[in-house]
Amino acid sequence: MPTNDIRSADELAAPLDLLLTSSAVGVAERMMPNVSWSRFAIALARKPRTLAHRARELGGQLVSIAEGRSDLAPAKGDKRFADPAWQGNPLLKAAMQAYLATNETVNALFADAELDWRDAERIRFVIDLLTEGLAPSNNPLLNPLAYKALIDTGGRSAVRGVRHFIADMAAAPRVPSMVAPDAFTLGDTVAATAGAVVYRNEVFELIQYTPQTDEVSTVPLLMIPPVINKFYVLDIAPGRSMIEYFLRQGQQIFAISWRNPTADQRDWDFDTYGQAILDALDAVEKITGSDRTHLQASCSGGILAAMTAAHLTAIGQGDRLAGLTLMVTVLDQRKAGFAAAAIDEEMANIAIALSARKGYLDGRSLAEVFAWLRPTDLVWRYWVNNYVQGKTPAAFDVLFWNADTTRMAAGLHRDMVMTGLHNSLVSPGEATMLGTPVDLSKLTTDVYVVAGIADHISPWQACYRSARLLGSDELRFVLSSSGHIAALVNPPGNPRASYRVGGVDEPDPAAWLQTAEKSTDSWWPDFVAWLGQRGGAKKPAPTALGGAGMSPLEPAPGSYVLQR
Repeated sequence: MPTNDIRSADELAAPLDLLLTSSAVGVAERMMPNVSWSRFAIALARKPRTLAHRARELGGQLVSIAEGRSDLAPAKGDKRFADPAWQGNPLLKAAMQAYLATNETVNALFADAELDWRDAERIRFVIDLLTEGLAPSNNPLLNPLAYKALIDTGGRSAVRGVRHFIADMAAAPRVPSMVAPDAFTLGDTVAATAGAVVYRNEVFELIQYTPQTDEVSTVPLLMIPPVINKFYVLDIAPGRSMIEYFLRQGQQIFAISWRNPTADQRDWDFDTYGQAILDALDAVEKITGSDRTHLQASCSGGILAAMTAAHLTAIGQGDRLAGLTLMVTVLDQRKAGFAAAAIDEEMANIAIALSARKGYLDGRSLAEVFAWLRPTDLVWRYWVNNYVQGKTPAAFDVLFWNADTTRMAAGLHRDMVMTGLHNSLVSPGEATMLGTPVDLSKLTTDVYVVAGIADHISPWQACYRSARLLGSDELRFVLSSSGHIAALVNPPGNPRASYRVGGVDEPDPAAWLQTAEKSTDSWWPDFVAWLGQRGGAKKPAPTALGGAGMSPLEPAPGSYVLQR
């Protein structure tokens, strides 16, 4: 996978453990003046000497730039100004340096304000949107790539750029396309692992995958995906599919594929999805004959799985779980990044009312918010490619999956937002699942937790704090060297990959990082070994899918994944 594609994958992922209220009210709402802006202005006004010093510094730099004496250069790896013309052309170089100098001053003033974490996250969001949007590389009249494309195509690049812009702005999410909608085909080039839908109800389809070894572990693995994207990030493409890899290691694999809800399903909530997990668990047990199952869940699916596991423990059925795996899942929302900073009680209530009126939260709106969380990589990079250069974005499977959004039922959106706002999962009994108070500290099943060190959606420190909420005596915390998606789509063989592993006895995540054991390559083999220790004896692989009255309904990836 090319390096820039890995970076894009790290920055993308439509599910949030704490759903942004901005997804319902819109990004523009976050750009409007608010109390954080007032506190930012007041903090700077109290430091007149600092303001004067920064102004003098910027003035001196601009004079130096105008005289051609400045050696200011973009940071290493800043691809916006990689073209030689930014250094060779005096006018372009001056424009670039003036932008960099101004950007440095703005960032310095932001640090000088010494805001508290919540105000800092909100102001940082606004600053990033403004400063990165004003980069001269985004201007077709300044970017040398625009002129080169015009010459190379005889002017056709400008026509294509306008067409791309009109098409992208015609419907949500109104951001540059990151991949063509027909770049991949479900069941062929993505979500291609062989299997069959063996159970279906109104909430989900259960897919059983065809074994790829003569013997399989007695204890099956049930995968629970996020609730705002399609499940197939777990089966993204041959050679990089987590499901395919686990099958080749002798695991029995089942996966949930959520239905894409409409306004008719507006009342689906935590209990609806918790019951769905129990229904899937029942089906897996009947088909395999096993009385124990491993649950593996990611992001928002991890929140539901953890709450359901707590419910099973509370009703005396915790031994049905052979293990619980949570990937990039935040249960403790305290200071969990922009998502937490963006939410206040008033905005949360407005967002809930808006989704209740429509009956769902539109995944396209959520995708737009995520794009603006990292505008350089997820907006302006494609602005230049699609509009300035008039190119079609490259085909990349993770970006295709990211664009394949789903809706979230209004009831679930309400529960997610309010649970995050009040950080309910931290306090035993404050949240409930299927009528049972949730107490994560009572969990007894073994737990495997995966986080990504570069994850901006589910920060690894928040994942670590979340792991410490779990009462399991056997807990393994794994920190991958990637971000939100690449931490999961992480097949063995990548020489740049690594992971750290350890328990969670250390209260301080930073201190844990210094002492955790580091290994090279992917964490997938480590997880397979962990499963093997808890998978029971091997048995002959089933010769047919389904069983116990549940016959295959259709081939994987099923019908629900096709719903738009």
